[in-house]
Amino acid sequence: MVTLPVVDTENNQVGTVDCSGAVFCAPLDVSLVHQVVVMQRACSRQGTAATRGRGAVNGSGKKPWKQKHTGRARSGSVRSPLWRHGGVVFGPQPRDYSYHLPRKVYRAALRSALSSKVLSGDVMIISELEFDGQKTRLFSQFLSRLGLSGHILFVVGGEWSHLLRMTRNIKQLTMVPVSGLTVYDLVRADKVVIVRSQISKIQEFWA
Repeated sequence: MVTLPVVDTENNQVGTVDCSGAVFCAPLDVSLVHQVVVMQRACSRQGTAATRGRGAVNGSGKKPWKQKHTGRARSGSVRSPLWRHGGVVFGPQPRDYSYHLPRKVYRAALRSALSSKVLSGDVMIISELEFDGQKTRLFSQFLSRLGLSGHILFVVGGEWSHLLRMTRNIKQLTMVPVSGLTVYDLVRADKVVIVRSQISKIQEFWA
């Protein structure tokens, strides 16, 4: 069990919350986290790179000149990779880079990444996210009061579409529900802000 302070939108401490040690204080496994991040990045690749081989480039199939008695090197096609405008040898073709690790491995990596953030003091628990409007200015002022900068990850719940409207113009800010939390999001975030009501859901979902 680990106890974390809870602050309000004015950055005043309003209490504490007890978090499960199995989720928020799990052993750190760097190699496991690395495997999952590589997997996530591979799954996000488009894989649309393509080149044209000798069978796909434009050009006649006729032999440029006869095989012998010309004094020139023998050649069979103007589409040869040795020729200018010829085909590409062993070039990339559209492919799917995605692969999947076992579910238990992914869950263990997420717990490890989250626990690492808690250990380094980069996790902040906020009581609620309620504002008197839906202006980006209000959310920017809120970030300033909390002293948050760099890449910030918010873990929210409930109806949060209005928060997306408020933050869509703020750079380096990611907002996800508990079910959408990923290892890569945790690794690249400088600060992780979790709404207090979502602590129990994180423990239930990722335990």
